[in-house]
Amino acid sequence: MIPAHWPVPLALFVAGFAVTLIVALRYLLTSGLFAWLTHRVRPGLYDGKRAQIGKEIRWSLMSAAIYGVPAGIVLWGWRKFGWTEITLAWDALPAWYWPVSVLIYLFAQDTWFYWSHRAMHRPRLFRLAHAVHHHSRPPTAWTAMSFHPIEAVSGALLIPLLVFLVPIHLSALATVLTVATVMGVTNHMGWEMFPRWLVHSRLGDWLITASHHERHHEDYQCNYALYFRFWDRLCGTDRGLSRRIVEAAGRAVPSPASVPAE
Repeated sequence: MIPAHWPVPLALFVAGFAVTLIVALRYLLTSGLFAWLTHRVRPGLYDGKRAQIGKEIRWSLMSAAIYGVPAGIVLWGWRKFGWTEITLAWDALPAWYWPVSVLIYLFAQDTWFYWSHRAMHRPRLFRLAHAVHHHSRPPTAWTAMSFHPIEAVSGALLIPLLVFLVPIHLSALATVLTVATVMGVTNHMGWEMFPRWLVHSRLGDWLITASHHERHHEDYQCNYALYFRFWDRLCGTDRGLSRRIVEAAGRAVPSPASVPAE
């Protein structure tokens, strides 16, 4: 808690700095955990990638500040002035709304990510910003937040804006952020942690895991979404699963679908 008598500029600085540290620590612990798991489950997968991983960590720590500052300011305003639609009271919202709010936030994130990500593949924006993320070929568990600052800003503002518009319990918001963190890391770590029966099921046909997202890192002009394959399927940009990951799992390589040119 920030003392009420602190000057506003100092309070904002401390709030932004504190949340930046939390985001950076969350990144280091989560990516570090899945990198360790990769070394245990897929030994040698990251061999020769020390330089790439070093760059990913540096870009990611820069992104942590870009994500942390606006989030810290909004949290400070919520606690001091009651800004936002975040609540701590369990009886403030109906019980059925808790999972609904999580899905609303995830779908809103997915929608924003699909269209902003697709825009980042326009030649100018790609050269200016998004190329940083695609320097990771193939990606690793450290890639999830490896963004140029321009791209980091585009991703950092959505949830701080959503909390002013869509009511949500703090625990539900924490769930959204946990899903975003875990899926961001696992979708980039270069191997499939989810079981084949899920990935190759009817449900799996609508969910994004490492098998789906790595196809984007292989072919670029496809598979733009974050959690769900809804927008990719609707817009004709779903090209299926990664050749390398599917082959490594011992499955037949899917036939590439035609994708309209950008």
